Amino acid sequence: MTRSRGLRLLLALVVIELLIAILGPFVAPHGPNSYTGASFLGSTTGHLFGTDADGRDVLSRVLWGGRSIIGLATAATVLAYVIGGSIGLLAGYRGGFLDGALMRAMDVLLAFPTLLFVLLLAAGIGAGATTIVIGVAALNVPGVARIVRAATLDISVRGYVEAAVARGERTSAILRREILPNIATVVAADGGVRFTGSFLAIAGLNFLGIGIQPPAADWATMVAENRSYISLQPWAVAAPALCIAIFTITVNLGADALVRVRDQSA
Repeated sequence: MTRSRGLRLLLALVVIELLIAILGPFVAPHGPNSYTGASFLGSTTGHLFGTDADGRDVLSRVLWGGRSIIGLATAATVLAYVIGGSIGLLAGYRGGFLDGALMRAMDVLLAFPTLLFVLLLAAGIGAGATTIVIGVAALNVPGVARIVRAATLDISVRGYVEAAVARGERTSAILRREILPNIATVVAADGGVRFTGSFLAIAGLNFLGIGIQPPAADWATMVAENRSYISLQPWAVAAPALCIAIFTITVNLGADALVRVRDQSA
């Protein structure tokens, strides 16, 4: 019961942070790139976290900056599950030559270092949000495929799946009705960890200037833009960095708690 309450609390915190990221622009006192005062102002009545090097309100940029990084991480995670999940389902259910061929292809993709792969992708199609979403999603596909394949292998030998095969149901129907609902918990538990990894990877790539470009408001780019002036205006770096840290820790702890609850109920 205590762990269940802890899980609900963590999930509530994640929802609150998501709402702040989504609704933040509507309550921000200023626009993300609006000049609101002198550079490097400290905390004042009109500027809770002061201003940055360009005289922009730090609080406003923090409220604007969560939407992009969380949105990109969500897009990369969903894309990875659409592709990797489909591969894992087919490999786990069909087995044989198809299973071996798909898993060897996943092994090749798994060997690529994340940064090198995204840099090569950026050299080919240019830096930007699309580049990092495709790059991070592609590098998550092998892990997703392996998780889904393992879960599918376990479910595909159950009696209700064999009964569906005996009734002559189509493969797509069996995957949709019999297997997917029974691996949903495993996928959800893995999804939290996978999302956290995507979030941190995208934050790092944005920090390096491969993804979201200044002057767009983004937590990671805010850290990159203001790190040279941290002694003059620490909040310009600390506020977005804390947002990244708190969101990452909360989602990761929530995913771990969900796994423990699943294991207890299994």
